[in-house]
Amino acid sequence: MVQQKPICTFIDLFCGIGGFRIAAENSGWQCVFSCDIDKEVQRTYETNFGEKPHGDITKINEDSIPNHDVLFAGFPCQPFSIIGSMNGMSDTRGTLFFDIARILRAKRPSWFVLENVKQLVGNDNGRTIKRIFSILKSLGYVFDWRILNALDFGLPQKRERIFIVGNNQNLPIMFPSGGYAMKPLSEILEESAPAKYYASQAIRQKRLFFHQSEYYPSIWHENKSGHISSYPYSCALRANASYNYLLVNGVRRLTPREQLRLQGFPDWFKPTSNDSEIKKQTGNAVAVTVVEAIIRQILRSEESVLTYEATNKEKTESGAALSPEPIPS
Repeated sequence: MVQQKPICTFIDLFCGIGGFRIAAENSGWQCVFSCDIDKEVQRTYETNFGEKPHGDITKINEDSIPNHDVLFAGFPCQPFSIIGSMNGMSDTRGTLFFDIARILRAKRPSWFVLENVKQLVGNDNGRTIKRIFSILKSLGYVFDWRILNALDFGLPQKRERIFIVGNNQNLPIMFPSGGYAMKPLSEILEESAPAKYYASQAIRQKRLFFHQSEYYPSIWHENKSGHISSYPYSCALRANASYNYLLVNGVRRLTPREQLRLQGFPDWFKPTSNDSEIKKQTGNAVAVTVVEAIIRQILRSEESVLTYEATNKEKTESGAALSPEPIPS
């Protein structure tokens, strides 16, 4: 049997409250390094994972980071978001991708998984993502990308994000196709919520005057132009959205536990910040179930190569010709 070192370690860059980490640890992998500059995020992360993330990545020497098999990074999305400045690489936060690149260059992990808002694709007429792809290619990685929606992976949240997945072993890049049954809102929503989460009487009356929902339960969404809609799922959680951006059945805001569940976080996860910070943290988090599906595809890619090599080794030892078939993709 062909022997290959299994994937077992990862680093969690721009870790937020740990969506990548939960997904990876569910696969039995071990985190060897995490970082995030946000102090409140660090506190939440430490409470739940028992270690405080390192701070500003721009001040961390890449050689000091432990060797690892997989690099995860949901790098800051504000420069590319429709609710951000759209300045892309000209924004200081956008250049944090170059810190990912210097770590890839120094540590050479077998795989990376990067996540960002889908607007990254068209930013600066496509020049931003072409620049990112050019750098990844120069580092010797093969990679591909997809826009994946959390709604297709069991979560009742319409959340489209770009995922860029690559490896330096010329292994096939395979993405999950979705098709998971959506968890109903009834399993996400708490039975009751404190009075502080209810919108004012004026806001509730306004919503009910302009809209009647076809669904119950439902989450009502009001966009910037004032249009009100409702669905049996949530629109994307957003860190900087208005306080009444999403309302359960048109009357109350989501509780911290509900926001975490919409991102696929388990109920053992403890929010430690105030409501405003939790809204920011969950809005910036990655959907856990989507990452879990990507990890399964990475493992499938690794296993397909092992199977291919083992089969051909057996054929060689038995005197049979090597299979002319390509590595499955």
